[in-house]
Amino acid sequence: MDLMGAASQYDQPRSRSGLMTFLLVLAAAVVIAVVGIRLLGIDGDYYLTVVLAGTPYVAAGGALLVLLALLLRRWALMAVLLAFTACLGAAVLPRAFSAARPMGVGPTVRVLSLDLSQGSADAESVVRLVRDHKVDVLSLQELTPQAATALDAAGLADELPNRTFQPEDGPRGSGIASRYPLEAGSPALPATFPQVSATVSLPQGRKVEVLAVHTLPPTDNPSADTWKRELAGLPDTGSGVARVLAGDFNATLDHAGLRRLLSGNYVDAATQAGAGLVPTWPANRQWPPALLPLDHVLVDKRCPVDTFEAFTVPGTDHRAVLSQFVAAVIS
Repeated sequence: MDLMGAASQYDQPRSRSGLMTFLLVLAAAVVIAVVGIRLLGIDGDYYLTVVLAGTPYVAAGGALLVLLALLLRRWALMAVLLAFTACLGAAVLPRAFSAARPMGVGPTVRVLSLDLSQGSADAESVVRLVRDHKVDVLSLQELTPQAATALDAAGLADELPNRTFQPEDGPRGSGIASRYPLEAGSPALPATFPQVSATVSLPQGRKVEVLAVHTLPPTDNPSADTWKRELAGLPDTGSGVARVLAGDFNATLDHAGLRRLLSGNYVDAATQAGAGLVPTWPANRQWPPALLPLDHVLVDKRCPVDTFEAFTVPGTDHRAVLSQFVAAVIS
C-alpha cells in the first residue's frame, strides 16, 4: 500500500478547502472595511472614494459570500458576513422603495438636470426631453458657448425663455433655463467649475432657488481634497425660499460628503421616488454600462417629491435626471 500517495490525495482536498477559506476571509474583510469606513463618516483619498461608490455592489457581493460560507459550512464566518452585509443592506435597500410622501399644497415643478459632457450632448435630444416632459427648470453643467448656440437653434429658448447662462469652454460652464421668470443669484462658494444659481418665480406666489451643481471629480487629484471641500461648500436650505441642488455631484449616496448634505434639510429625489439605485454614469457605452448614480436632484425636505426619472441623451456620458415635486414652501 502506498501510504505516501494516499496521504497526498488526502491533503489535496484539505489544501483546496483551506484556500477557499482564505479567499473567503479576504472577501469578507472588504465588506467589513466598507461598513467601518461608512460608520466613521470619511471619504478618504481617490482610491477610497472609488470603493465607497461601489457600496451597492459590495452589499450584493456580501450576500453571495454569505451563501458561499453556508455551502462551505464556515458557520462563524457566515455569521460575521451576515451581520455586516445586513448593515450595508440597511443603507442601500431603502433607495429602491419609494418613501411615504408628505402632504403638500402648491405648484408642481419639474426640474431636469444634465451634464452636457463639454457641450457634446445632442441639442435636439435635450430640447425634445424638455418639450415632451414639460420641464419647468433646466440645470446644465459643462455648458460651452457652442452648446448654448446649438440648444437655441434646436428651440430651447421657445420652451424655456428665461435663463442665466455662464457658458465656458471645456467642463467649466453651467446654466439654468426656466419656463417662469427668474432672478440670477450668487454662485456657490468658490469652486473649480462655476455653479450658477437662480431664484425662479412660480405660480401662486411661490419661489424656488435652483443651483446648478458641478463638483470637481475626486479622481482629478489623489487626495480628493478639492472634491470634498466643494461638496462641503454646497449651501444648505433654510426656512425661507425652498432650495434645490441639481447637477453632477460626482458623488453617490455612499459618500460621506453627500450624506452630510442629506442629514440636513434636503432629500434625494431619486430615493424618495424609489429610484435611488438607478445609475447615471457612464452612459452611451456598451461596456462598461451605467454603474453609478452621480447625478442628483436634492430637494428641500419640505417639498414633497412625486417622481424621478433618468434618460440617456446621445453625445454625453451622463444621463439626464428629471424630478417632479411640489413647491410647498412660501417665500
